[in-house]
Amino acid sequence: MLHKPGVGPHASRGRVSESLPEFPWDTLADAKTLAGSHPDGIVDLSVGTPVDPVAPVISAALAAAGSASGYPATAGTPRLREAAVAALARRFGVTGLAEADVLPVIGSKELIAWLPTLLGLGPGDVIVVPELAYPTYDVGARLAGAAVLRADSLTQLGPQSPALIYLNSPSNPTGRVLGVDHLRKVVGWARERGSVVASDECYLGLGWEAQPLSILHPSVCEGDHRGLLAIHSLSKSSSLAGYRAGFVAGDPELVAELLAVRKHAGMMVPTPVQGAMVAALDDDAHERAQRERYERRRSALLPALRAAGFTVDHSEAGLYLWATRDEPCEDSVAWLAGRGILVAPGHFYGPRGARHVRVALTATDERIAAAVRRLA
Repeated sequence: MLHKPGVGPHASRGRVSESLPEFPWDTLADAKTLAGSHPDGIVDLSVGTPVDPVAPVISAALAAAGSASGYPATAGTPRLREAAVAALARRFGVTGLAEADVLPVIGSKELIAWLPTLLGLGPGDVIVVPELAYPTYDVGARLAGAAVLRADSLTQLGPQSPALIYLNSPSNPTGRVLGVDHLRKVVGWARERGSVVASDECYLGLGWEAQPLSILHPSVCEGDHRGLLAIHSLSKSSSLAGYRAGFVAGDPELVAELLAVRKHAGMMVPTPVQGAMVAALDDDAHERAQRERYERRRSALLPALRAAGFTVDHSEAGLYLWATRDEPCEDSVAWLAGRGILVAPGHFYGPRGARHVRVALTATDERIAAAVRRLA
């Protein structure tokens, strides 16, 4: 017998979507319409989605693996795990990883959304997220039925022993970089309480005025990866957002547990994407070129925002400028939309963002130049 949605024996359980907040970017429709009415078109700086072409070495690797017909390995190919270990060492100074300590994921957002569930967390567990944070940390906790505590310092946690602590350095949305002393203190505190630390390091290669460190860097953890997970994405560094290409690395026992559950759930990165990831991780030239593009756009947009009356806080690294005119963020969004520029309101990332906007560097050079002219 078929049942209509919300009717029948399971109606009292409700829909999972009802426990989730409204998707933030769906609320920008009016501002997007206003910005789109500009005679020279919209400059969309609201979402950190790449606009630059995929490097030929990567797209060629994707095509070369396009005839693979069998199921991909959930653990990833040995070649992919080897490339990830080598890239983390070469680019970020991470040492002491074995190939089995790396697991490919279907984009970092997928892993973040399901990490509490994959780790077996649920009601009664507490998950700590930054006070200003990527919304998916909260969504993942809700999907698992766990409680969320927003905190930026250990003193805010009191006697709690959270199951999972999220770090994000460089931060989305603020661009703040956590120093080595802060990271070391979190690692030590978490180990005393048996908490897992998951460090979202998607913007690790985009340090401008400060040098970010991985949670797995020996100066942070002294080569001991117990209880630590570092989450990486190729979306920003290699413009592979459309490929859904990411990986997690760290504590071998935690990685093995994630692998065991993901095998049953069919969470497999497609074989052609794994081939593309190998090419992206092996080739540093395209990664440097992409970094230079973002640096060039930042150098144009940052002084233009300041000249237009905005104060830019933090933003020493990452893909965004965290800007304020000391007014409600909705007013800043509307002011910019009236000039054909769409940005994200700071309240998307937590109550402390109510007077800021997040301005992404992910637009073409031509669109960034248009934004600079409009701000003047």
